[in-house]
Amino acid sequence: MNDPAVPTAVDAIARTCLYEGYLLWPYRRSALKNAKRWTFGGIFPRGDCAETLGERDGVTAQVLLEHVRPPYEVTVRLRFLHVVDRTVWREGPEGPERADALTVAGERHVTWQEATEREVLLALSVPGDGPRTTSFDIPEGSDTEPLADARGRRAGSVVHSWRRLTGTLTADSEPLAPGVDRLTVRVVNTSDCPPPRPGDRHARERAAGSAFASTHLILHSDQGRFVSQLDPPEELRQAAAACANDGVWPVLAGEPGGADGRRAHTVLASPITLYDFPAVAPESPGDLFDGTEIDQLLVLSVLSMTEEEQAEARACDPRAREILDRCAGLGLDELARLHGAIREFRPAAPQPREDA
Repeated sequence: MNDPAVPTAVDAIARTCLYEGYLLWPYRRSALKNAKRWTFGGIFPRGDCAETLGERDGVTAQVLLEHVRPPYEVTVRLRFLHVVDRTVWREGPEGPERADALTVAGERHVTWQEATEREVLLALSVPGDGPRTTSFDIPEGSDTEPLADARGRRAGSVVHSWRRLTGTLTADSEPLAPGVDRLTVRVVNTSDCPPPRPGDRHARERAAGSAFASTHLILHSDQGRFVSQLDPPEELRQAAAACANDGVWPVLAGEPGGADGRRAHTVLASPITLYDFPAVAPESPGDLFDGTEIDQLLVLSVLSMTEEEQAEARACDPRAREILDRCAGLGLDELARLHGAIREFRPAAPQPREDA
């Protein structure tokens, strides 16, 4: 569900965080860098699963919020990726047969993993409504995508399946000073997951289907203003330094809520370290999933892929197919805009004159 109070610009940067590292260049299953996936913001089932793997079973965000007078409301949005197993089946003489890859009507399909987005919403009224907890339960399920050949006959299918996920989202507040509260938000993965087998090198990959991947939070309040933790006002520096954030880092997002740029009505808490008021570059042609690279470099690399490499990338994931199609459709003007941009001009400092 979408909260209409959250600015569109915040949704854009939050989506970028959601898919950061989802699939790295060269966007192929065979690339070694894509052998270990779901590395950002993973929350694994509590108990033996998370403990044995050395992974988190939850994350905590703490932020400061100023208000003129209570009561006020805070909306908490939890967002993460749910890993989906993608299995290819071919029609055999005795029925469907599992296949690693299958080409139908000139298009290749491979067995791998993809993901779908999940979102949980919690509203906290202050004072008197905390701590407030919502438990969520996403049932296991599957859907089947039939594959027809050039004559319209069924040649196979792609089955998308996902495991059951359960968890809790808790929000609470406590007053620190007149007009200042500290908000604490906690996410815990309570899903069932068998303990990893000792010595299993692929234990993390097997457990990923029961994890919350790329977990992040969006906090919003119309009546209150969140305080920057990167550059808090002098009178709140000590309180901001005492905030305990585990697994996520909160930054101000959207439009500044004060003249000093140290306050805002929205906070984004993600596993990626950002600055206050992050934004997607207007020149960006869209999600590329690899924020450690330059868009221009990635686009040119995509355009230089061989037909065989492009076919493999298209077969791996529908989002990889979108990237290839988007890059191929860029015009010369759009490519030129990726070459670089100057965000602001500053007057040069006066230089001392030397006597002739």
